[in-house]
Amino acid sequence: MSDIKEGVLYVVATPIGNLEDLSVRAGRVLAEVDAIAAEDTRHTQRLLRHLGIERPLVSLHEHNESARVEQLLTRLRAGASLALVSDAGTPLISDPGFVLVRELRQAGCRVVPIPGACALITALSVAGLPTDRFTFEGFLPAKSGPRQRQLEAGIARPETRVFYESPHRIRDLLVDIDQVAASRQVVLARELTKTFETLLDGTASELLAQMEADSDQARGEFVVMLAGAPADERDADEVAAETLLQALLDEGVPVKSAAAVTTRMLGGRRKQWYQMALALKSGAPDHA
Repeated sequence: MSDIKEGVLYVVATPIGNLEDLSVRAGRVLAEVDAIAAEDTRHTQRLLRHLGIERPLVSLHEHNESARVEQLLTRLRAGASLALVSDAGTPLISDPGFVLVRELRQAGCRVVPIPGACALITALSVAGLPTDRFTFEGFLPAKSGPRQRQLEAGIARPETRVFYESPHRIRDLLVDIDQVAASRQVVLARELTKTFETLLDGTASELLAQMEADSDQARGEFVVMLAGAPADERDADEVAAETLLQALLDEGVPVKSAAAVTTRMLGGRRKQWYQMALALKSGAPDHA
C-alpha cells in the first residue's frame, strides 16, 4: 500500500555508488510522487531508467534553489507530492536542499525523510577512528591559506573531523594537513561502494607517498577523516577553555560573549577562544 500523501516533500537518499543500496521504500516513493526535484536531472534520469521509473523532473541546484522555492511551494499547496534527490547520497549533506527544506518547513509544509546512503556515515563506519563524537566540515576552502586556517581552528578538538574532497585537490589537502598535524592519523575513503572502493590510512605524508607511488589512489571522490587531538597534545588552558566555553554556550551565552568571558578568566588570545566557541557551537556531534 502506498504511503504517499498529498502536499508532502520527501527527502530521498539515493545510492553513492552501488545501485543496490537504494532502499525499497525510496524506490517506491520515487515511483509514486508527482514530480522529483533533482540536483542534475540527467544524472537522476539514469537512475530512474535503471529502476524502470518514469516521473517528471525539475532541476534544483545551488544556482536556482532559491528561485525554485515558490514554484514547489505552490505545487505542494495544490496537493502535489514531491521528492527531493541529490546526485548521490542524502540531500543537504554538502548538497543542495537546505534553502528549500527551511522555507517549506517555515511555510508549514510537511517534509518527510527517506533515509539511506550517506558518504560520511558510510566512511566513519569502517575507518577505525572514534565515532562517539565527530565533526563534519564538508568541503574545506579551495585555497591553501584559508584551508590551513580552518584546519588549525579545530586542531585541539578531541573528536574525529570529517571532510569531503575532490580528486584534483586531495593532494593539496594532504599537504596542508601535514603542515598543521603531521603526526595525526588520517583515513581516506575513496570511491565508496563502487568497484574501486579503497580505504587508506596513515599520516598525511605517508598517504602522499602512496599516491606518488600509485596515481590511481588520487582518483575518485574522497571522504577524509582526521583523528582528533590526543589528551597529551592538548594544552591545559585549551582543555579548561573548552569546558568553560561549552558551559557558557549551554546556558545560551552568545559565541562572542562566551569568548570574551573566557579571555577574562583564563587569559590567552580572544580570537582563539572565539574560534573554539564557533567550533563548539556549529560542530555539535552528528550521529547516524
